[in-house]
Amino acid sequence: MRMLERDEEEGDVHVTWKDQENINTFSKYSSKLQDLEETYEAKKTEKEYLDDLANELELADEDEPVRYRIGEAFVSLPLEAAMERITKTQTELEQEIESLKSQIDETSEKMDELKRELYERFGNAINLERD
Repeated sequence: MRMLERDEEEGDVHVTWKDQENINTFSKYSSKLQDLEETYEAKKTEKEYLDDLANELELADEDEPVRYRIGEAFVSLPLEAAMERITKTQTELEQEIESLKSQIDETSEKMDELKRELYERFGNAINLERD
């Protein structure tokens, strides 16, 4: 155990309406960031699966139809058509992943700004670290 320094003591800190708005905004950004990160990881995994599938189909026989999933159903497509669809989906996923990455970066920057403001105001009396 140690004694708290005078500036570390957690006394009554007056929270203004603006402070509360900043805390609420930080909380919203934190939730949004978590959702974005989960979506980002799911899209990355889906992209990896498509990359593996494309590699497997390169070895497939061109005369054999490929069972391709569209929604809940599977349809037989010629190899070339299946590869075109996979390539198009890969491109779309790459764009979505880049968009998610930029949204994650923007949200993190906004959170960092709010964190700086709130720590300047409240010091050790507030904890804004993620688990």
